[in-house]
Amino acid sequence: MRDTVLIDDLNVSAYTIPTESPEADGTYEWDSTTIVIVDVTGGGKHGLGYTYADTATAKLVADKLKQIVIGHDAMSVQGAWLAMMHSIRNLGRPGICAMAISAVDTALWDLKARLFDVPLVTLLGQVRNELPIYGSGGFTNYSNEQLETQLHGWVEQGIPRVKMKIGRDAKSDRQRVASARKAIGEDVDLFVDANGAYSRKEALVQARAFEEFGVRWFEEPVSSDDLEGLRLIRDELPGGMEVAAGEYGYDIDYFRRMLGAGSVDVLQADATRCCGFTGFLQVAALCDAHHIPVSSHCAPALHVHIGCTSPSFRHAEYFHDHVRIERMIFDGVVRPVAGTLRPGLDRPGLGLTLKRADAQKVAI
Repeated sequence: MRDTVLIDDLNVSAYTIPTESPEADGTYEWDSTTIVIVDVTGGGKHGLGYTYADTATAKLVADKLKQIVIGHDAMSVQGAWLAMMHSIRNLGRPGICAMAISAVDTALWDLKARLFDVPLVTLLGQVRNELPIYGSGGFTNYSNEQLETQLHGWVEQGIPRVKMKIGRDAKSDRQRVASARKAIGEDVDLFVDANGAYSRKEALVQARAFEEFGVRWFEEPVSSDDLEGLRLIRDELPGGMEVAAGEYGYDIDYFRRMLGAGSVDVLQADATRCCGFTGFLQVAALCDAHHIPVSSHCAPALHVHIGCTSPSFRHAEYFHDHVRIERMIFDGVVRPVAGTLRPGLDRPGLGLTLKRADAQKVAI
């Protein structure tokens, strides 16, 4: 019979990191990114988790979730997860609440793995040794030269698939896609992401134009809330081109509706939004049941371990901004090898530690 290990403290901090230059996609513009980091302790060990969110998320963790988690059994992560879910009933689950729970839940899983002194992938059950990735960026405000340089850079690193943003101007998008294909050559998979910027008919016209350039993945051609529109486009796409969506999913019901409507060829999920690893595991099981692959959205350092535990997992997004941030403020971030990320098996948990001195420079 094991001894109970209680969670004895939780600390949350937030950091804002400026982008290298202003960035934009089909529907949004930004010049910085905020990361909210949770540190939980129990049994003399620390667990680290995080989300990309507003500082309001950090306040919710400190004011609401901390009191729920402290004193809970560190070995019963799902029990703590359920307690957090119950605690935000009157606040609304999507958005800030889900992201706050995500940060705490990922920290709790990290702590549990560290208490057992095993990598998280070992604790959860490893089914593959490496996780394929795709380079992601190609922002709509990039010049053609910037776009070509970034995408070609990923190809030179051995990453055989890349993604670019579209959605600001249909004619310009077609020209940019042509430039991208020229830069990466014929053997690299080209993905595009409209972030829901097009109407249904615009998306179909664009898809037919993109076929000439071998586009394989059309992400959010219309709003993810338009499940009927996604299904329509999925049914009409040229052969070899897939519809992907799901990054804004905060709970299992969202993903169930999307899969039930037959809206996507590939479902995206983000452990920094979908209530952590506990929520992500639910999504992966749902994908298994529907025979639909799952792909992780952003936060590559967070997804590498869990991505190697799911049979339905296809690949992870190697997002430019988050790669910069994670290398900047964490030790233990793994680097791509032949277009894949391989979870470190020589360190417990996620294998990440906060570079406190570096992080303090961008602390809020």
